[in-house]
Amino acid sequence: MSEQAAPQGLDALPGDLMMWVLIVSELLVFGAGLAAFMAVRVMDPVGFAEAQDHLNATAAGINTVVLVTSGWFAALALRCSETGQFGRARGLLGAAMVLGVVFLMVKWLEYVAKSELGITFETHDFFLFYYMLTGFHAMHVIAGIVILALVAWKISPRNTEVGAAFWHMVDLVWVLLFPIIYLL
Repeated sequence: MSEQAAPQGLDALPGDLMMWVLIVSELLVFGAGLAAFMAVRVMDPVGFAEAQDHLNATAAGINTVVLVTSGWFAALALRCSETGQFGRARGLLGAAMVLGVVFLMVKWLEYVAKSELGITFETHDFFLFYYMLTGFHAMHVIAGIVILALVAWKISPRNTEVGAAFWHMVDLVWVLLFPIIYLL
């Protein structure tokens, strides 16, 4: 009786290797952006603090709950997909996508509020980084919604695992952006 050995190295990663390459590269890009933000902040702590006072930390906190909840739905969808409950998995993916849209709407309202105050990329270096980092993240939310829609359309445990991995990367990036940009 032969026992199959547990996967080793890269074979032990859930999902698809190329998705992990994408996730790691995106995390490096966001990491570089956050490092640059922190480096510039050190040079102008007073200006950054004053600029940060114009942010809506409550809206960003709500968005954090929204995005983390959507990640929970994606995780539940994976569990359902693995047990062959594809209809339920699709519904959970749909819920994750809806919450992704809610996140984008709240972010859009934040941008509109800044625009009404005349706050642009050129107002202060803080806002250059704010718009760049949160805008780049919003583009990833849009990409994640598209990926989850494709997964729901072509549902399988592997596809759900790959889509959920990308969605969790989007969650992770926001969980890092939120305190650094809005709270520190």
